[in-house]
Amino acid sequence: MPDSDLPALYNSASVFVYPSFYEGFGLPPLEAMACGLPVIVSNTTSLPEVVGPAGIYVDPFDIEQISFSIDTVLSDINLGQSLRERGLKRAKLFSWEKTAKNTLELYKKFVP
Repeated sequence: MPDSDLPALYNSASVFVYPSFYEGFGLPPLEAMACGLPVIVSNTTSLPEVVGPAGIYVDPFDIEQISFSIDTVLSDINLGQSLRERGLKRAKLFSWEKTAKNTLELYKKFVP
């Protein structure tokens, strides 16, 4: 599937569930938040740092907790809307331009 299909998939969904056991950064939840999706992610790896206060955290080994969280987001309109708003706000904190600038500053600081 081409990456260009991702926005249509995200925008067609009601919730994004990402119970990852290992994650380097967490780009998929960030993309989902940028598309206005409420996110449910693992309480492990880098995901809490990326998602911050904009998502619901679950134990990726606890199927009942994951199921309960999905049901809660889908049935509680106010919660879903709050997660959407927080996710959109949180996603704006990240950009490739900001990443490049920060990386360049680190290089300037440590490379003579």
